[in-house]
Amino acid sequence: MAKLSVSTQFDSGAIEVVRMNDNGDIALNIRRDTHADIWQWFHFRLQGAAGLPVTLRFLNASQCTYPKGWEGYNVVASHDRENWFRVPTEYDGTVMTAQTTPDTNSIYFAYFEPYSYERHLDLIGSVAESEHVQLERLGGSLDGRDMDLLRITDARGPVAEAAKKKVWLIARQHPGEAMAEWFVEGFLERLLDADDPVARVLLEQCIFYVVPNMNPDGTARGNLRTNAAGTNLNREWLAPSMDKSPEVWLVRQKMQQTGVDFCLDAHGDEAVPYNFVLGAEGIVGFTPRLAELQNAFKSSWVATCPDFQVAQAYGSAHTTRANTTLATNWIAQNFDCLAFTLEMPFKDNADLPDEEAGWNGERSRKLGASVLLPLLAVVQRLR
Repeated sequence: MAKLSVSTQFDSGAIEVVRMNDNGDIALNIRRDTHADIWQWFHFRLQGAAGLPVTLRFLNASQCTYPKGWEGYNVVASHDRENWFRVPTEYDGTVMTAQTTPDTNSIYFAYFEPYSYERHLDLIGSVAESEHVQLERLGGSLDGRDMDLLRITDARGPVAEAAKKKVWLIARQHPGEAMAEWFVEGFLERLLDADDPVARVLLEQCIFYVVPNMNPDGTARGNLRTNAAGTNLNREWLAPSMDKSPEVWLVRQKMQQTGVDFCLDAHGDEAVPYNFVLGAEGIVGFTPRLAELQNAFKSSWVATCPDFQVAQAYGSAHTTRANTTLATNWIAQNFDCLAFTLEMPFKDNADLPDEEAGWNGERSRKLGASVLLPLLAVVQRLR
């Protein structure tokens, strides 16, 4: 039998091995984010366990940032990094335990199906070939990675650019929420489909500004919530700085140059097994116009996509008490526009469960494609 080994020396790799026995009993600790007391993301490779019943014990599960996230959760795994499946997992309130028997001597485990920085670069390269896309480098992250912006529109359409709605989509302020970039991939694939009538109309009427990965450093480092400085970017929108949150500073500066008529900020939720959006009801400038637009958008998405729902969410902020350090609230307040935070599950969609895959990258892609319809339903009324 091959000797067991665990490695994390790859994009988003993160785990700490406490002890490992050749009988397949492996004790682990989830590693904290860079310069931050946040524990939740893991991604590692186990070698040498083909045909061996393996037990993974995450000893510090109850000490993680979102221990409720382990209730009803199953670890994801893959032999080829393309096809991911769920592994039976139990959480006793202290330790999380996952068990499986690998088919091959190489198997990967992760908190959620990863979306690697390499795949991000492939996505940027493929969509930038479209005649509708202009790729812009806004600047660099703290580790020197590119902050990529995609500007997308049909420049030959009948609507003058000055009259087009400015639609923003940003994702992965929290890098471990990989479902957010899968969502962007599906959104871009449909938006750039020349045979899709919804996409054609939206490209005529809008200029899209898409940031597929707001936190490339955290992605590569294997962080759940923070960048290279240990900063939670979605608490930086009121006063970002180039020293600790250049990613937000650069994107916010671009928004101020272009204006914003609609913004969707894509995220993932550790505990809630549903897809839902959070609006900006608590901002000082939340008007009846924004309320009507918000309800119309959500109603359209519910009517056209069974994976989206409105019954389960966090609840609304108290009037005029919204936290404007968050992207959605700051953007809605400063641009008097419709803005949402989208939350997707790490677990599964309890309304349409998939026992084998749970919520995964492909389902996130499909949800990304589906958002074009509710956007079409409100686009003429955005401004």
